Amino acid sequence: MNTPHSPASSRLRKGRASIAGQIYLVTTTTQNRFRFFENFEAACSLCRTLHRLESLELVHNLSFVVMPDHLHWLFALGEKQDLSGVVSTAKSNSGRTLGGSIWQPGFHDRAIRKEEDVLPAARYLVANPLRAGLVRRVGDYPFWYAMWL
Repeated sequence: MNTPHSPASSRLRKGRASIAGQIYLVTTTTQNRFRFFENFEAACSLCRTLHRLESLELVHNLSFVVMPDHLHWLFALGEKQDLSGVVSTAKSNSGRTLGGSIWQPGFHDRAIRKEEDVLPAARYLVANPLRAGLVRRVGDYPFWYAMWL
């Protein structure tokens, strides 16, 4: 049964445990796929929020890319909150900073289980703007981060 209060991603997550130290690849989209992050200041604000969550030791950021209407985020989960709590904190903090409810309910996540899969996942993330035709070179897009650079 699909109810508005229970997004499919929440139902899929039911009964799953978050693991501190586990690396997760999370994707979440804006409400109605509105392109909030075409606005330079809004995209910068979301980047600051993600870095702030690392300073609070909720995550260890490995890589992320802020696209015009969604976020891809690769991180190792800290010990202070579970996965849903961290994503909820990121969404609520960024929404509050930007003036309201900007995120679609729920999110998609994938646990990265093998160390050799981490760097390819990060490369895939930061190449998103290139594949989307937003830039001609990855380095031309301002709203990405990778801990290796």
